[in-house]
Amino acid sequence: MQMTENALRQAWCRTTAGSDLLDDAMFPPTGTSRDQYTQRVGDPGGLFLVLDEDGTVRGYRSPYREIFATGDLDQVLYFVAEDAVRHLAEHIVAHTPGHGPVTNLITGQAQMLDRINPAWGSRFRSGGMDGAQTAQPCGRDPLERFAWIAGTWREQDPYTNLAFFRGEDISAEQIALLHGANPEQVAAGTRLSDLRSMDGTGRDSWDIAWESCCFGQAGDWAFVMYHETPPGIRADSAALSRLGVTETVRLSATAAKAIYTFDYTRDGRRIDDDWGVLELIWYERGRAPYYRGGQLDFLNRAIRRAELDHPELTDEFELYFHALETALGLQLPRQDIQEETVQAAQWVRSNG
Repeated sequence: MQMTENALRQAWCRTTAGSDLLDDAMFPPTGTSRDQYTQRVGDPGGLFLVLDEDGTVRGYRSPYREIFATGDLDQVLYFVAEDAVRHLAEHIVAHTPGHGPVTNLITGQAQMLDRINPAWGSRFRSGGMDGAQTAQPCGRDPLERFAWIAGTWREQDPYTNLAFFRGEDISAEQIALLHGANPEQVAAGTRLSDLRSMDGTGRDSWDIAWESCCFGQAGDWAFVMYHETPPGIRADSAALSRLGVTETVRLSATAAKAIYTFDYTRDGRRIDDDWGVLELIWYERGRAPYYRGGQLDFLNRAIRRAELDHPELTDEFELYFHALETALGLQLPRQDIQEETVQAAQWVRSNG
């Protein structure tokens, strides 16, 4: 079937005719260039379809943010229906007595898509693009291993940057040294409580935190937490590779600007579907944050699983962090950090 605007609208009409849920659902605006987005949609956030000459349909949520590309008619109709039922589910849960604005939002969308097309409901639950089998529930406390830190981290507490490193036989101590940690304190096994109990430094706890890092090993990952590295220090991918690091995950929070970023590299290459810097503020419950079918689609799946498993988590950062835990295995030692027994070191240039 040739993918033209007329053919898409006719297929959508046949879909809506078979479901009373879509009686009022309009087919999204369509064009031949993403430059037409503002003219056709207005404010960013609405779905806009661009038809290429070869029949590929591209979905946009802003003039600069392509979220899918497909030449499959069923997939196009699914993405349009997914967008339509999201708005309907938001309206229903917001006007249901005794329920908050996010309660049952995800299950509501899944159930509505089931009514339209059971295969679409299954696809939504999987969080992916191809309707693969939904992942198994995690079956544990969602705030146990990593997501426990999400709430305070939004305010840069305890640190602005959470950096994780994975590879064969890597050393958290060596990675901390690469970031600028004091070699003597690393060798001595200094703890965060030791730094904060030092006399005669003339610095308060905030100064000490700003001029130091905490580090260690949790699961498969080494981690380093810090506010800013010393001037002139750069732990680049080549230096990390020499230490055996093959994967890195960096999360940063700039609370004053409400900017929260996620940066994932593997074998020295950033995994981002050419989106550039990935801001966590983009994540909205029930809407896959990353390019559908792209390099980060595994996170789309993990986030949907977290949404289905834990509707009680109303903080979207906690949901997102829990998804990072299940997808990548990220962990942080809660007791060691809270009791200040985690390894720590001042930046080498901070000690004079």
